[in-house]
Amino acid sequence: MNSVTVTSNINAPIHKVWEYWTKEEHIEQWNFASPEWHCPTAKNNLIKGGEFHYIMAAKDNSMSFDFWGTYQNIESEKFIEIVLGDGRKMSVLFEETENRTLITENFEPETENTKELQQMGWQMILDNFKKYTENQL
Repeated sequence: MNSVTVTSNINAPIHKVWEYWTKEEHIEQWNFASPEWHCPTAKNNLIKGGEFHYIMAAKDNSMSFDFWGTYQNIESEKFIEIVLGDGRKMSVLFEETENRTLITENFEPETENTKELQQMGWQMILDNFKKYTENQL
């Protein structure tokens, strides 16, 4: 099974990008793909063997799910390796270039939705992250 990659070049220093990516109060502000959805709760135990649990919910309360995973490896402001709750692997790379930060997410796709749909949804979430982060500065 091929992996899926999404990227974004954030106009912010790496320490801010890392903070907004990992702090619960920030995750709740950007972790959704469309305006009809939100992330009402984010719990993040950012240590090797720790778990994150992000509740993803439709604003009309028609649907919600716990997107979660376990941290396998973490190097602050550099990378995160995760095994998602369903066993798929995911990584996030943070690369500083001048006063910008390139984020690259790579994940094994699930089998329920097409790879293209998954790539589009994950890119939309990453685009939300970029917008949120840049608006905070």
